[in-house]
Formats: sequence, C-alpha cells, structure tokens
Amino acid sequence: MPMNCTRRQWLAAAAGTVLARPFAQVASAASPWTGPMPRVAIAKCPDYGSELLPALQRMFDQLGGLERLVKGKTVGIKVNLTGDTGYRLGHLPAEDTHYTHPRVIAATVHLMGRAGAQRVRLLESCWSTSGPFEEFMLQANWEPRDFLSAAPRVEFENTNGLGGGKKYIRMPALKGGHVFRAFDLNHSYRDCDVFVSLAKMKEHATAGVTLSMKNCFGITPVTIYGESAGVDEPSAEPHGGRGMMHSGSRQPSKSALAENDPKTPRDGGYRVPRIVADLVSARPIDLAIVEGVRSMNGGEGPWVRPSRAIRPGVLVAGTNCVATDAVCMAVMGFDPMAVRGTAPFEKCDSTLQLAEELGVGPRDLKRIELVGTPVREALFRYRG
Repeated sequence: MPMNCTRRQWLAAAAGTVLARPFAQVASAASPWTGPMPRVAIAKCPDYGSELLPALQRMFDQLGGLERLVKGKTVGIKVNLTGDTGYRLGHLPAEDTHYTHPRVIAATVHLMGRAGAQRVRLLESCWSTSGPFEEFMLQANWEPRDFLSAAPRVEFENTNGLGGGKKYIRMPALKGGHVFRAFDLNHSYRDCDVFVSLAKMKEHATAGVTLSMKNCFGITPVTIYGESAGVDEPSAEPHGGRGMMHSGSRQPSKSALAENDPKTPRDGGYRVPRIVADLVSARPIDLAIVEGVRSMNGGEGPWVRPSRAIRPGVLVAGTNCVATDAVCMAVMGFDPMAVRGTAPFEKCDSTLQLAEELGVGPRDLKRIELVGTPVREALFRYRG
C-alpha cells in the first residue's frame, strides 16, 4: 500500500482483503453459466425510517427502473412471514428478526404503484390456515390498511390453498427438475405478469441461507405438499407445515406429480436445496429484493438455537434471483461459490449451485455486474 494513501483508502483496501481471503480458501465448483451478465444493486440502509424509500428507489433506478418492468401489469409479491405469528426472538417484533419488515413491503408496493403497476397482489402461504392473509397480518400486529393505501390497487392472497382460485395450476421446472418436474400452485403465481420475491436476509438451519430463492419454498400449498395433505386429492384446509418436503416421508397428493425418483436421499440437506432450485425454475422470479436492515443470525426463525438479533443495515435487489442471492451471500461474509461441506452449506447442498445447473442464473461474482454500494462497504459477517 503506498505510504501517501488516505486512512479511508487503507481501510477500504483492508476490508477487500479480508473479504477475499476466506473466499480463496473455500473449495468451489466451476460456474457453468454462459448467459448474459445480470446486474445486482446494493444499498446501505441503517433503519426503516426516511432512508428506506430513497434507498429502494435508487436501487430500482440502478436496475433500469421499475416502470419498464411493472407499468400496466399485475405484480405478485411473495413476502416472508415464516412460521406462526406468535414466534418471537426475545421480546422483539417478528419483523425485526425473521419476517420481511412491513415498511419495506409498503415502500415496495408504493414504488410499484408509482411506476404504473395496474395491480399489486401480496402473497404468502400463512402458517396452518386458509384464512385471509389480512387476518394473519393482524395477528402479527400489522395493519393491512397500510398496504392498501400504499398504491391504487392492492390485493392479498393466502396461497397455502386454493384461495380465490377454482383450481390449482401446474408449473413445470426447467430440465425436468432435480426432485419435482412440476408443481401444483395457487393461481396467483400464474395470474401475475411480474413475480417479485421480497425476502429477509437470513441463515437457514437446513438450506444454509434463506434469501430470494428459499423464500419461494413457501409458494407450495400445504394442502398438497404438507404432512397433512390429502392422499388422493388436496385437503380442504392446510394444517401444519411442509415436513414431507424436508424428509420425503410421503408423496404429495396424487392429484399432483410425484417425485422424479423416490429412491433419492431422504435428507433435508439434499432435498430442500433441490426443491427450491426446481421451484424458482418453475415460477421464475422477475425481481428479487432481499431486506437485511434488521435480521437474525443462526437460522431462519426464533426456533433455531443459538441465534441473536442483528442489524446488517443493507438492501440488495436484482432481476436474476441466483445472482442476487450470490451477492447477498458475499455481503453476509460467505462465498457464493461454496459447495457442500463449507460455510454456510456444512450440512446441505448449495441452492445457488443447483439453480445455476438448471440454467436459472450465475453465482460467480465475476459474472455479475455490481452497482451501488460496494460489497466491502456493505459487508456484515453473519458469523463474525
């Protein structure tokens, strides 16, 4: 380092060195991606106050603007309200640890409306209920009217069952999928011109990380893909979770397609990353937004121990979900090229690698155009 450099220049160079060193030590597989270089935007955002809306707008502008993506269109936004509304990490509200924060959701909806979206539909498979999504929000101490007033036409859909649809729709995975060659889903995942995954930046006990792609594990209706799903036909009501997706203890309802090969490992670390990769190839994500203003480390929810609340103060967005999650991993202090056996995939396969194999997108930072805040300045090590 030249002796006449400023202290800021020295700190920036040191941060880059620290960031690069662990990546060089991780065994990784070569990237097969040969497509165009996607763009991913990073923004520092210390809190959910006045900085939030400008930070989101700046990122969307850096990606080419929301108007070209959503004007005159129906936008479906899958948020992350994982688990029951009663789960808390200490005494903190769920949105400060494991739920997508309502202010991020409302700000995104507002910007979609301002960009000319014809309709914005908020989607989530609410835990163990077919009741209205708005009711689930109220149980979480959220006010649904905050979202209704954010844009001209806002709707809600609980996608854990049929919801407002008359039948489930079938969406095929690319290349026949790793585990499932197609999924039967709520109509809202087809009845949108633009699909957005609005996720929380977290680790995951089974999949290593949960970002824009893992958020889509929750688009599968429990009436078909749950432990209590009907055997021949979907159950009328969703009960419990998706344990069978983790363990392979049973097949989906016979009305849906069974697994490609029921003799594959019945291990969650094998199955969950592959199912996630299949899902994002079947229902492509048009815009991935990952919120890490406040979050938690150690896992995906308060039920994972040990874990603690953290404040990374960062937002990441991109139009390719694999590339967006790769940048998120780098911001979290992980190597996006990591493979099974290395952090954060000590006990599982890499969802990024598996999705890349299906042709969804690249995970190699050298094949991604980074805009906005540099990774070294946004870096917040989840395992610091």
